[in-house]
Amino acid sequence: MLPMKAYMKRNWLAAIAMILFVLLGLTIRLGYLMLHKSETYAEMAQDVWQRERTIKAARGRIYDRNGVVLATNQSVCTVSVIHNQIKEPEKVIRVLADTLHMTEEAVRKRVEKHSSIERIKANVDKETGDYLKAQKLAGVVVDEDYRRTYPIGDLASRVIGFTGGDNQGIIGLEVMYDDILGGKNGTILTTTTAHGLNIDGAAEGRVEPVAGLDLYTSLDYNIQLYCKQAAQTCLEATGAKTVSIVMMNPQNGEILAMTTLPEFDANKPFVPIESLLYRLDENGEKQPYEWNRLSESEKTEFLNGMWRNPLISDTYEPGSTFKIVTSTAAFEAGVLEVTDRFHCPGHYVVEDRIIHCHKRTGHGSEDFKQGIMNSCNPVFMQIAERTGAEKTYETYRKLGLFQRTGVDLPGEANSIMHKLEDIGPVELATMSFGQSFQITPLQLLTAAACVVNGGTRITPHLGVSAMNAETGEITELAYARAEECVSAGTSELMRELLHAVVAEGTGKRAYLEGYTIGGKTATSQKLPRSARKYIASFLGFAPAENPQVMALVLIDEPVGVYYGGTIAAPVIKEVFATALPYLGIEKQETEEDN
Repeated sequence: MLPMKAYMKRNWLAAIAMILFVLLGLTIRLGYLMLHKSETYAEMAQDVWQRERTIKAARGRIYDRNGVVLATNQSVCTVSVIHNQIKEPEKVIRVLADTLHMTEEAVRKRVEKHSSIERIKANVDKETGDYLKAQKLAGVVVDEDYRRTYPIGDLASRVIGFTGGDNQGIIGLEVMYDDILGGKNGTILTTTTAHGLNIDGAAEGRVEPVAGLDLYTSLDYNIQLYCKQAAQTCLEATGAKTVSIVMMNPQNGEILAMTTLPEFDANKPFVPIESLLYRLDENGEKQPYEWNRLSESEKTEFLNGMWRNPLISDTYEPGSTFKIVTSTAAFEAGVLEVTDRFHCPGHYVVEDRIIHCHKRTGHGSEDFKQGIMNSCNPVFMQIAERTGAEKTYETYRKLGLFQRTGVDLPGEANSIMHKLEDIGPVELATMSFGQSFQITPLQLLTAAACVVNGGTRITPHLGVSAMNAETGEITELAYARAEECVSAGTSELMRELLHAVVAEGTGKRAYLEGYTIGGKTATSQKLPRSARKYIASFLGFAPAENPQVMALVLIDEPVGVYYGGTIAAPVIKEVFATALPYLGIEKQETEEDN
């Protein structure tokens, strides 16, 4: 047993060693914090004594091809409160509630909330914001902000789109070009005490916002207006569910106009279109209903449908306008001559199926030119037989019908086609006149443009260039092209045949004195066939010998007469009557005028 003195000495040494060990550990820890974690703790300290507020960047404007403003900004304010800086809470609550037209209860919840900064209301008009600034209420902050506005209201609203409360794009060009239009927000850094109070005399740090770039588009305000007026007249005359029109330059893919009526007001995108507020009862009859009785999920579903652009997001059976593609495939395969003769008794037998022509009594003997002018189904079923499924699909691929067009709008759908191995005689026959598969209207327009423009597949688009308004620097936007998808000879021949359709055939209601118009009619029966609902359409272009404009109109579920040649062709005539002179396409004396 150790003597007491030796025992105590050992304990003292152990205690000293323990103390030294702890001190060493603390020294190492302090060194680690000072050397390796200094930046982290400096940032944490900065968060305590600095308050950051965002300065919103001005969103880039959107213009039409002639400089007409389609979307711009309005100066507004965002009103916030800083809890620790409020000296007279009851006065702040009363003034804010009265000035911002809010309940005192709603304002009180925000004012009494313990947070570094609490937003009371955004999109406050500048006059009101300036008034609140003048009151000099401690703890009340008024920051400048921007609200997106659309001077043209409901014109092209599905195309241009709109932004949300954070000024980010929701649909249309606004969301597709959000990175270009959005800009970069700035910040204000305010130095505060540990209690969140501003330090007198401390300078504010400020990072200026960078405004977004302006977007120049191919849309033409006047042509868009012409199309809307023609669609409105048609909508009222036919009682249709919707009327859609898209006009494009078939040489380069620039979209001049795109509309589907009825349209919503982009300044009030959450206000429902009243004419669309209905349900179909068990008899298929429209029964109106009240917006306020809908559940939140039903309201969301309705709004998404209202904002939807059917010209790019919906597919349909194109019907006889697709005979443009069937003809092209046969000519490209070398199995068809214009002088080839056919016989139409009013139907054509394919395996065990009797497939009727739209003219049940038949067209009798006719050559191919007469067949396309008459839009005769038996003629097209026969030329599809000659072409075969593989050659037919080869042309589809060249015309881009198995892929999205690449249009610069969100939500584009793709075609719904048979697999090649599943195409039998009946499928091939029905495909020849635009049934048993589905494409988008824009896919049809793009394919037809390739057929008549000399054989170049273009990318339909709206964006033309982006410009920095401060520096004037311009960035041109480029789009893919595919050359020689159709031979020049076939393209020229198709232009002549489609001109004959308007001059002498089913499209004669699109004839316009002084102009050579080419085109094709269609009457598509919607699924299920038993519902007996139709889409009447017409695809037209001018001048026929050198197309500069191409347009497609779709009349969805017209009441009464539903034939494309009867009700759709005149719509294109009306649009072309104003658009062609406006575009500087001069009248010429044509053979039809003599």
